[in-house]
Amino acid sequence: MNGKNNIAIGFLTMGFFMAYGFLLIYLRDFAPDKEAWVNSYSVGKHFEARLAHVHGNLFAFLNILIGYLLLRFQTQLSNVKTISWLALIGLLMPIGILSEVYFGLPPALVLIGAIAMTASVLWLGVSFLKIKIIPS
Repeated sequence: MNGKNNIAIGFLTMGFFMAYGFLLIYLRDFAPDKEAWVNSYSVGKHFEARLAHVHGNLFAFLNILIGYLLLRFQTQLSNVKTISWLALIGLLMPIGILSEVYFGLPPALVLIGAIAMTASVLWLGVSFLKIKIIPS
């Protein structure tokens, strides 16, 4: 895996969380109990749902960006496959938030995803610091 899957899965995940945003709009503006939903703006399921939407799109974008950079610089970077996998595993964070909201599952996926994404971003940053620029 050299980044291509990060780009593809990143776009697919972004599409899913964008569509999920339409559900949030429905709940806010058109659902029969929209007043209760609006009144719980900063607490409970409403807050968690918004958190999943935002982090889902952010982590999807990060996968697209990381995938592109891994493809573009794969010959100059080390541990490309590991960084790629960590970024993909990072998508478990927003999925974990949704699983908490809708299924009442514990936050294990959130923690695994957050740690994996943070590790991939830091590892890629360190890898770029180690690249030697050869003047042309």
